[in-house]
Amino acid sequence: MRSVRSNLLVLNVLSIVFMAVVGGVGWLTVGRLDGAMDKITDNGNALSHQMSADQDHDALRGDVMAAFVAGAGDDTAARQAVAKEASDHIADFKQNIRELEEVGLDGEVRARLAAVKPDMDAYLKLAAELVPLALGDQAAARERLPAFNAAFEKLEKSMAGLSETIERNSVAARDGGDAVVKASHWQVLAAVGIAAALAIGIGLVISRRITEPLDEAIVFAGRVSEGDLSAHIDSDATDTSELGRLKRSLHDMQAKLLAMVTEIRAGADRIAVATREISDGNMDLSARTEEQASSLEETASSLEELTSTVQQNSAHAREAEQLATTARGVAEQGGQVVADVVQTMGAISEASQRIVQIISTIEGIAFQTNILALNAAVEAARAGEQGRGFAVVANEVRTLAQRADAAAKEIKVLIDASVEQVERGDKLVATAGSTMEKVVSSVMRVGGVVTEIAGATSEQEVGLGQINSAVAQIDSATQQNAALVEEAAAATASLQEQAHHLAALVAQFRIEGGSAPRTSSALRLAQA
Repeated sequence: MRSVRSNLLVLNVLSIVFMAVVGGVGWLTVGRLDGAMDKITDNGNALSHQMSADQDHDALRGDVMAAFVAGAGDDTAARQAVAKEASDHIADFKQNIRELEEVGLDGEVRARLAAVKPDMDAYLKLAAELVPLALGDQAAARERLPAFNAAFEKLEKSMAGLSETIERNSVAARDGGDAVVKASHWQVLAAVGIAAALAIGIGLVISRRITEPLDEAIVFAGRVSEGDLSAHIDSDATDTSELGRLKRSLHDMQAKLLAMVTEIRAGADRIAVATREISDGNMDLSARTEEQASSLEETASSLEELTSTVQQNSAHAREAEQLATTARGVAEQGGQVVADVVQTMGAISEASQRIVQIISTIEGIAFQTNILALNAAVEAARAGEQGRGFAVVANEVRTLAQRADAAAKEIKVLIDASVEQVERGDKLVATAGSTMEKVVSSVMRVGGVVTEIAGATSEQEVGLGQINSAVAQIDSATQQNAALVEEAAAATASLQEQAHHLAALVAQFRIEGGSAPRTSSALRLAQA
């Protein structure tokens, strides 16, 4: 039997051949239509260029007449405009004729155009000569005007003949294109009809070759899907086609399925026994898990109480640390105050020394003043009656100097006593400062010890928290294990149910000799 691949390949190849034939017919048709359209386009372009040239031919005659009018007047701008228009029309005329020659024309149009060329050249030459002559010498221009009119009439007739030839060819090209279109329609329809008929016929033959074995395989597969393993399908070992391999595969599937059903029956018995044992083990594991969970709950409660005690100790240690820190700050402030007092006492001592020096200076001044007053009194006594007033003044000055000296001595005595007191106070303050430094040092050491105690207590608190967390995790794991045990029990029950269902499913298959007997032992164990 030919394979499905070869049948489909033949069908595809024939379809491609038919498509190629239809495409070839269409391609030839398009080629003929393209040629006809080219002729129509060329004739249309030729007619357009001829009509433009004919318009330039008429416009050029108007330019000649306008040159006579402008030459009779004195308007220089009008003369220049007429000359420019005539030059432009001559250039446009030549351009249209040149483009007409470049169009793909047939022999008749080219021959007619070649016959018209001499008349065109003569007309353009006369127009080019007559326009400047009419603008300058109208008498000479009028003499040549009849020749220009004759050339115009002659070219008019030639252009009319050329136009008729081009229009006649355009009509012929259009009629030819219509004929090609009509013929192409029938040719394409005929090619498509023949190709479709052949493709349908060959497709039906190939389809029958494929569907008949497939129908047989479908019937066999349907019986197997219904549990009938006694069905048979013809398979030829020498048939290498896809359908032959399909039949052999279905036959092998039936044999393997039969062996698998037999093995599943035995497996159902083993599953029933195993599920019973798993169920008993799950019950024991569940009891042990409950006991372990109870012990873990008691341990967790004790750890919570211990954690609470450690947390209280940690709080007290932190409070002691804060108090030690405060005491250290107060001691440091007291030390600073004592240092300031020492510095102030030193400043007072220095000021007392300066006062002593000032008083000594005052004593010296009083002593010198006393001597000066004594000298003045001696001199006044020598002067007699005239120096009596001066002697009185000198005596008063001496008295004041003595009083100042006495006051200075009293102040010195007081200052000396004050300096002595200041020195004793300075020594006492220095002693107090040293004592405060020792106090600050002791307070700082106490604060360090309290800080270490607080740190150790915090570490204990963290450690107990970790232990408590670990116990909580163990408790959670134990609870999860208990849940898993329950899930395992549920899974075991489900497995027992599946074993029962599997045994029932296997009992649905029919093999050689009738229906398969039920596995009674498996069913009893699954229901236990």
